[in-house]
Amino acid sequence: MELSHKNTMVVGLGESGLGVVRFLRAHGADVRVNDQRDASALGAAAIEAEALGADLVLGGHPESAFEDLDLIVVSPGVPPLAQLDQAEVRGVPVVSEVELASRFIDAPIVAVTGTNGKSTVTTLIGEMCSHLGRPIFVGGNLGRPMIEAAGTDAGDEGGLVIVELSSFQLERVSQMKAHVALLLNVTADHLDRYASFEAYAAAKARVFERQSPEDFAVLPADSPDLRELIEDGGTVVLFGGRNGEVRVVDGVLTDTQSPLRVPIDELGIRGKHNVANACAAALAARLLGVHDADIGAVLRGFKGLAHRMQYVGSVAGVEYIDDSKATNVGAAVASIDGLSGSKGKIVLIAGGVDKGGSYEPLLRRMADQGRALVVFGEAAPLLERVFAGSPVELRRAGSMAEAVSSATALARRGDIVLLAPACASFDMFRSYAERGDHFQRAVHGLGGQA
Repeated sequence: MELSHKNTMVVGLGESGLGVVRFLRAHGADVRVNDQRDASALGAAAIEAEALGADLVLGGHPESAFEDLDLIVVSPGVPPLAQLDQAEVRGVPVVSEVELASRFIDAPIVAVTGTNGKSTVTTLIGEMCSHLGRPIFVGGNLGRPMIEAAGTDAGDEGGLVIVELSSFQLERVSQMKAHVALLLNVTADHLDRYASFEAYAAAKARVFERQSPEDFAVLPADSPDLRELIEDGGTVVLFGGRNGEVRVVDGVLTDTQSPLRVPIDELGIRGKHNVANACAAALAARLLGVHDADIGAVLRGFKGLAHRMQYVGSVAGVEYIDDSKATNVGAAVASIDGLSGSKGKIVLIAGGVDKGGSYEPLLRRMADQGRALVVFGEAAPLLERVFAGSPVELRRAGSMAEAVSSATALARRGDIVLLAPACASFDMFRSYAERGDHFQRAVHGLGGQA
């Protein structure tokens, strides 16, 4: 793709959008940036984009800004816009940052998607593949935009690009080909953006497009419905369940195609859902040529990512766990399931921005394993209505500090206070990470062993 002197537009000046601006300007393109936010809200990103020579059109999406363009690159957080549809009708290519990056990457791409577990699995695969002795890029939705791999040693033929991809990033992928593509799971999420669960699942399944039989489509063995999302493409390989190539056998994570054996109680990450994540990562790493001994060492040594089933501390016999990344109901349910072997019950802290899914699965899990629910944020009234009449004691909090204080008062020795919000964070916090940080500070403020 020739970019020099092309008229390009970047819609959405978040981290990936700014990365695209840098890339396009480095390749000689004329760049126009469009964002709903104004310069003061964008802050340093707007200053850098302008310093790079981009023309900024901020505070809205005027139709005139979308004229006379050769290429439009859309950031993942940008909602559907009529202006983008009209540009496509005029023949202007409209692509995602991921799609643009893939056209300048010669290395094999490992793409990880799914509703839950993406970041953990992506990081695990990256740690395992670091033993291959080749340049490696790990990023995507996890952190560094994929566009940063283009033009690096990792992005060249001898390298390896490992990326976490969200459904938003996959919406405008057309030519990207993943050598190993993983779909970990699909549960209801982002139904405030997608017309149906089926539309959301179809966006996830785009990760398999353009695969050939020499590529691999990695799927969970216990979700046969997901196989229906793949029409053609890569060789299907299964993990977990009763017949996955990598699965749990008598309490031992076992690769049936290699000597890999790791007892579950030796895994460095906690929770039943993380056992499935470990199986998926181990399978992908083996397909990429990583030795079983190196895979096993990473599984034993990796302690997890921040705000993902992260043990914060213990106070008066009560454990506190930060799973702020559980931003949907399915993830929150998985968090509770992962603690099902605990002696006590769960005191759950949940709430934030509702994402359009049903809370009934959460209600059922808490009826079985929960002692109390502390709700906060915009979704608090909705959660209260769902849990009205439940045997689970219900409290509302106005802040994270108050939520932790209330949860502590409700918990008994042996219980677990779990932050698994089941909602987005943007009503009270800038991100799930900031929300988790507030939780951890509140827990450490309790004293004791935390």
